[in-house]
Amino acid sequence: MRAEISFGADRGEVDRVAGQLAGVDRLGVAFSGGVDSATLLALAVRTLGAEQVVALLGVSPSLAADERTAAHDVARYIGVPVIEVETREGDRPEYRANGPGRCFHCKDELFSTIGAEVLDRHGLDRIAYGENADDVRREDRPGAQAATRHHVLRPLADAGLDKAAVRRIARALGLPCADKPAAPCLASRIPHHEPVTPAKLAQVEAAERALRALGFSDCRVRHHGDIARVELPTGEIASVAAELREQVHRAVVAAGFRFVAVDLAGIQSGAFTLPLVTVGRA
Repeated sequence: MRAEISFGADRGEVDRVAGQLAGVDRLGVAFSGGVDSATLLALAVRTLGAEQVVALLGVSPSLAADERTAAHDVARYIGVPVIEVETREGDRPEYRANGPGRCFHCKDELFSTIGAEVLDRHGLDRIAYGENADDVRREDRPGAQAATRHHVLRPLADAGLDKAAVRRIARALGLPCADKPAAPCLASRIPHHEPVTPAKLAQVEAAERALRALGFSDCRVRHHGDIARVELPTGEIASVAAELREQVHRAVVAAGFRFVAVDLAGIQSGAFTLPLVTVGRA
């Protein structure tokens, strides 16, 4: 990861990320295996050295098993160890209640768990996470408040890297997740004010795994009780009616749902949270 790489027009942003890490001796990166945290991890390695960086992966029922495996693969490519940290956000009543601020309670649990004990055990002096500049402008990211509370660094956002820049830099670095679709936690599939339970998370995980096995490049299975509302990339929706209707129905019903609906709007980021946090806005 320390070989010379041409970042082109993004060189200045890469240098600004390095500047955000000035003075850090040993860094822990809150890591999911997605493109943001992976790019931050790789740039931290280039700045500080692989021996001075660790990936901290929060593990709970809201993390799909496939995502957990993929995160280890990406960290292995970058060349840093993964420290798994078991989080218990499901024990928090505020998290289970699933209001619009659920992500705050999840991130607060993660950063609290990573706290002094983990920092001391692994000799870390700072923690960083992969918020980018586009995330800062979104109103459905209450997890950022938890990062602020725990004094977590956000080098990508502070260096001005938006999502497009992060992906360009990830491609330049050759990261295997450079074009990976966003993979929000499984709890994001449950409508706000409907309780988050391990059983619902397991249903969603099983249904999405089965859909990916059918060849869909991305998917969300929104949990509406007996009904699964399936979101797919718009270019892949037609294939359901044309050739995969029975397979999709069978796969989702096998995960524990009674009814299967395909949302013609396609994949919608922030589908449950944005309408609540922007209510009343012009």
